[in-house]
Amino acid sequence: MDQEVRRELILEHFQNPLNKEEINDASYKKINTKNPNCIDNLDISILFTDNVIKDIKFVGEACAISTASTSIMIKNLIGKTLKEAKDYINNFYHMCNEEEYDEEVLNEALAFQDIYKQNNRKNCALLPYKGILKAIEEYENK
Repeated sequence: MDQEVRRELILEHFQNPLNKEEINDASYKKINTKNPNCIDNLDISILFTDNVIKDIKFVGEACAISTASTSIMIKNLIGKTLKEAKDYINNFYHMCNEEEYDEEVLNEALAFQDIYKQNNRKNCALLPYKGILKAIEEYENK
C-alpha cells in the first residue's frame, strides 16, 4: 500500500469513524483506554456472544491516528471469533513493532505499516488494541 493511499485511509477514518456512538446497553463490555502523554481517552464497548465479537462502539476524544486506528480495528474485528481477533491484534502489534506479520490479515490496518518510525504515534495507533485485548481477556476469564 503506497503512502498516499495510507494517508487517505487514515484521514477518511478520522473524519468519518465507524461505530463512533454512545451505547448504553449492559450486555456490552465497556473498557476505557487512554494515553497519558496526549489527549487520547476512549471508551470502547464490545458485545461478545458465544466467543464472537458481535459489535463494537466507541466514544471519546482522540487524535487522528488513534481515532482512525480504532475505526479500522472495529471494521476488522466485528464478526471475528476471539481466536481470529487475537490473531489480527497480534499481527497489528508485530507490524507496529517492525516484526514479521501477515499482511493479508490486516486489510486497511496496513495504513499504519510505517508507524514504528514514530514511537509517540505508535502508542496512539496501539491504544484501542490494548483496550480490546483487555476486554477479550476479561471475557475469557469470567
